[in-house]
Order: sequence, then structure tokens, then C-alpha cells
Amino acid sequence: MRRLPIYFVLDVSESMVGENLKKLDDGINSIIRTLRQDPYALETVHVGVIAFAGKARTIVPLIEVASFYPPKLPIGSGTSLGRALFHLMAELDKSVDKTTLEHKGDWKPIIYLITDGKPTDSVSSAVAKWKSDYANRATLIAIALGRFADTGVLKQLTEHALILENTTDEDFKLFYSWITDSVKSQSKSVSDIPSDDANLAKLDETILSLVKDTMDFRKVDPDYVILTGRCQRTRLPYLMKYERNTQQVKHQDFSMVATNYTISGCYPLGEEYFEWSDTGNGQLKVNTSELLGTPGCPHCGNISAFAICACGGIMCLNGLGTAVCPWCEKEVTFSIGSGDDEGFDVNRAQG
Repeated sequence: MRRLPIYFVLDVSESMVGENLKKLDDGINSIIRTLRQDPYALETVHVGVIAFAGKARTIVPLIEVASFYPPKLPIGSGTSLGRALFHLMAELDKSVDKTTLEHKGDWKPIIYLITDGKPTDSVSSAVAKWKSDYANRATLIAIALGRFADTGVLKQLTEHALILENTTDEDFKLFYSWITDSVKSQSKSVSDIPSDDANLAKLDETILSLVKDTMDFRKVDPDYVILTGRCQRTRLPYLMKYERNTQQVKHQDFSMVATNYTISGCYPLGEEYFEWSDTGNGQLKVNTSELLGTPGCPHCGNISAFAICACGGIMCLNGLGTAVCPWCEKEVTFSIGSGDDEGFDVNRAQG
């Protein structure tokens, strides 16, 4: 039986932490549950999952939908889309059975690339290789989640470049229903009238629309500030996520747009976070005067997750006094600051 390979290439960078990652996890589960109830999908569909942050890895090799078990999605620093594309191409070469003169291989793979951010690595060579060697061998549907995603590079990759502008629960449900319907439609199509042409479900343009932007390459995502800390008690890492906020400030003689970042959440992590992170841009900084809000520690409940050791590491703290830094393991004493409105620079992740 010829297989219909379906790949999900999922952005698990720090900007996805929180609600977006949960919705992505729930969505994959929902898609698989529905496909298991479809006789055509059970017969032909095989699913694989590639995740990417600073690194890109296959977390579920291509497997029949009846045996697919949704994985726990990781989190890492960076949005290495270029690495993800090279990994995807290598995975296609390794896992998809090619058609020859003597042998009918797998049906043309369909890839759903889902991202909410901006590439933090160079993508030009990966895009060029995809377009020259792989674009005709697979159907790539690239989906940008929300208003902060860089849609330009997705447009360069494929004519099926879409944006899900609103990321409410209902919009996500409709989005995943569209993916499910598209997979079911294609699996039925190859069973009834064998063809490699993609048979996608009709778009609801109030939910998903084609993108038209140009590429905007940056080393850091300007729409989020992500800070990595460690719990003083458990030594486990966590992420503080700040989201960009712009306001029009008006005075009698002039007006200006002020930008700052407001805390949107603090999330516990395991040590595997560092295995998925790109460590090549360790000099990125943000000034604390731009950051609004201090969360508590998600591991131990200390009142502040934002104390800075002299080594530069961020840690949690439950009050003034002496503590041991979980980064450098040195003893440090915390006291009331000078109240300097200019703030100070701290290390930020790529987002």
C-alpha cells in the first residue's frame, strides 16, 4: 500500500511558550483523533513530527496514523527556520519512498509548517535548496500564527503561505479542522482517483488568509523579550515572557510612540530546554527599564523570579538577604537598589 506522508514542522521556540504551545499540542491531538475515525486516512496516512527552536529534530518518525502517539512538545531558544528546512529535506530523503520506473513509491508528501515568530538564523540557502530540489516533490503549507510572525520568508517558500491572524480558542479549532479536512480530502483523493495534486479543503478567509509580505530577517524577535532564569531552590530553569506594547504619548509640544514590554507569563522548564537552544547569540541584551512586571517563581513560589546575580544569571528570590546563585553556585547578598530609572542591561534569549 502506498503511503500518504503528512509532516508537521512545528516552531517550539520560546515565543510559543504558554497558550500557543498548549493550543498546538491540543490541535495535534485533535487532528489525530479525527483521522483515526476516517477509513481512508487509516489506510494511507502516515504522520511525522519535526520540532525546531535553536535546533531541529524529528520527534516522531513517519508512522501510520493508527499507531501515532502525540509527543510532548519541547521548548528551546531561537527560531532556526533554516536548520528546520535542511532537517526536513534530509528527513524526506531518508523516510519517503521514491517512485521509480519499476516501483510505485509513496504519494507526494504534504508538510504543515507552523510558526509564530521570525527566523533567528540565515534562511536564504535553505530556501534556495528547497525551491530548486524539493518544491516539486512535496506540498508545503506554511502557516504564520498571529501578528508577530514573519510572513515574508514563508511567502518565498510556497504559494500556500497563510496567516492565522487571530489566535483565539475558536480560531484555533477552525484552523485545525481545516488541516484535518485537508488531510482527509487528500487521503480520499489518492484512494479514489490516484493523483499527486494537493487536494486542500476550502479556506475560510475570515480565519486563514494568504500572506503578501517580504522577508524580514532579524537575529532576535523584536516583539517579545524572553528571559531565562533558574529556581534558587530546585535549580530548574524557567522562562519569563514579555510582550511588546506600544503607546502614543502626547505632550503639549510633541507626540511620540513609546515602546515597552509587559510581562505575559512565567513558565517552568526542564533541563532539556538547553538541548533545543541555539547558544550562538549569547550577547543579546535588554535594559530593565523597558520591562514592566515581575512574576513569581513557577517552580517554588518565591515572590520574585527576577533577581540578578553578579555573574549575570537570573534567579528567583523570596526577599532581601543572602542566597546561593543556581548558575554560578556562589553566595550573593541582595539589598535595596538605588532606584536608578535608567535600569541596567540583562541577557535576553532570541525568542
